[in-house]
Amino acid sequence: MSVVSVVVVFGLLGWIVVNSPNWPAVRDAFFNAKYFWRALPYVAQGFVVNIQLFLVSEVLVLICGLGIALMRTVPGAVFLPLRLLAVIYSDFFRGVPGVLFIFLFGFGIPALEIPGVPNDPFFFGVLTLVLLYTAYVGEVYRAGLESVHPSQEAAARSLGLSRAQAMRYVVVPQAVRRVVPPLLNDFIGLQKDTALVSFIGVVEVFRQSQIQEAATYNFTPYLASAALFLLITVPLTRVVDILIARDRRRLLAAAR
Repeated sequence: MSVVSVVVVFGLLGWIVVNSPNWPAVRDAFFNAKYFWRALPYVAQGFVVNIQLFLVSEVLVLICGLGIALMRTVPGAVFLPLRLLAVIYSDFFRGVPGVLFIFLFGFGIPALEIPGVPNDPFFFGVLTLVLLYTAYVGEVYRAGLESVHPSQEAAARSLGLSRAQAMRYVVVPQAVRRVVPPLLNDFIGLQKDTALVSFIGVVEVFRQSQIQEAATYNFTPYLASAALFLLITVPLTRVVDILIARDRRRLLAAAR
């Protein structure tokens, strides 16, 4: 019955679209097979830049995000300034739209002409993505750290480990395993947000689509860009679903 309802709903939506008065013009402008295959090699070339941005940023975000999370969870009055700094950082970079930071860092810092600072848009694209997603991933890590019961650290300390050793060998490994699904969700967002760096001159998939659209006066190259993003994001989404289902089964088995 569910299959029939799905077929009926999507069939009805498809019928409404293709019978719209202006569907032929929309089809030629956005779903033209000739322009799709003509633009695909150029768009795929730009998508390689997006993958490079994603891979470099992901590694740095994983490291920096864990650092921010540890700063927020370090105990003691003497570390209060460190915790406040981490809170301010997280609130600031999560509270402002990412595109504003792209413009700020991509155009503002090069305008200062600071000696030794690169003038490469790719560098500032990576810098902005790392700063943005470190704030999000830091909160994910923090949730994972706080989900580990304090008795785990206490047991490690009773065995003679220092707090740093207890965090490294006991708490952090458990926390990381617990936050893998939300981390993958954040990295799906990171992969998509690599398109924002086109605003500062990086010739990636979105900019290549703009170039092809300007050359042909047809919007189908944007469809090619969307298809390439889906090739990455859909498998990652399914991996997240599998991991969440596995964790749910493990929790249910432990509760019995």
